[in-house]
Amino acid sequence: MPSARRRTRRTSPLARPARLTLIVGAAVLGLSLTACNGASASDSGTDSGKDAGNAHETRISVNLRGSGAAPGQPVKVTVDTGKLKAVTVRADGGDALTGRISANGRTWTSDRPAAPGTAYRVEARDTGGGNAEARFTTAAADKVNKLTLVPGKNTTVGIAQPLSIVFDNPVKNRAAVERALKVTTSNNTEGSWGWLRDYSGRDRVDWRPKEYWKSGTKVTLDAALNGVDSGPSGGWFVRDYRTTFSIGAHQVVKVDLDRHRLALKRDGKTVLDVPMSAGTPGGVKASWRGTAVLMSKEGTINMRSETVGLGDAYDKMVDSSMRLTWSGMYAHAAPWNAAYFGAANRSSGCVGMSDANAAELYRQVRVGDPFEITGADAKGTVAEGNGYGNWNVSWADWRAKSALR
Repeated sequence: MPSARRRTRRTSPLARPARLTLIVGAAVLGLSLTACNGASASDSGTDSGKDAGNAHETRISVNLRGSGAAPGQPVKVTVDTGKLKAVTVRADGGDALTGRISANGRTWTSDRPAAPGTAYRVEARDTGGGNAEARFTTAAADKVNKLTLVPGKNTTVGIAQPLSIVFDNPVKNRAAVERALKVTTSNNTEGSWGWLRDYSGRDRVDWRPKEYWKSGTKVTLDAALNGVDSGPSGGWFVRDYRTTFSIGAHQVVKVDLDRHRLALKRDGKTVLDVPMSAGTPGGVKASWRGTAVLMSKEGTINMRSETVGLGDAYDKMVDSSMRLTWSGMYAHAAPWNAAYFGAANRSSGCVGMSDANAAELYRQVRVGDPFEITGADAKGTVAEGNGYGNWNVSWADWRAKSALR
């Protein structure tokens, strides 16, 4: 087409009086822009072959407007006449929101909500080649919620390690938060989120498989939380989170309180079997039973009895320390208790071994390995929030803890 017949499209949304289009439950801004033949920055020349006589006006409305728009809701873009061909909603300096056009072609809705304290630019193109643009900024969050995520990124963990998220502030909108959490595995592992109270007293949600992980499984968590409201007293999430990890060898530590033995099994074969002495039965010094998950390998640490409510009973530097619960149960070296190894439970609650045996176990185990503790000499079962006691809850009861069931 000869360049003499090109017209320049009007770029200001105020070139014509604003027109109001209603979307249920929200006031919206009417914007107009005339699109003529010829390429523009928004259509990349797709409709450049049209005759100038086919010029038409494109008008859109957006459910969020101004400089203090309410965050936490999807962005909706509606064309006044005709049908939408493409819509881009992009945060300044950030990624575009994904979304979809309705069956009738009139409305585009983002898949995710608008995040707080964020400026957005809306660009829309209709099937007739017209273009329109709008801008809005959401109000800043009056309170921000953050989280602690386990396991860490690019780690390898044992077969019992759950995905665990502890929140700084209360989470009342649990369903909304859970919908934003997507777990992907390399072998379609069956699992479920479950809400619980962490030992710290804070809200926590864990994803555990129905059964122990299979060795070699690759796991990814995408937590698309930016723009999700925690609910009253919780605040907004203002970023996304992502972590990936792998599952290591199939290892289980068997602790028999009655026989005073500890065995490490790898792929069903016993690779270590040693005598030990656990917690003194009949009181607060007894050990826990059930499945505890190795939380951390802490090496040589100072253990003081007053930190676990046992007065001034001990203050020791302890080697090969492997944490099993938040309440202070460890497996570790305990040479001072050597007379009781394999014979009686006489510790203050931990599983003690010789220096050499504890060091060998420490070398071979991995964070996330299960310690399956059985026997009568116990004070109860490891609670789900006391470390990772999730495995002491039946699968049916665990699934019932999901906010989406």
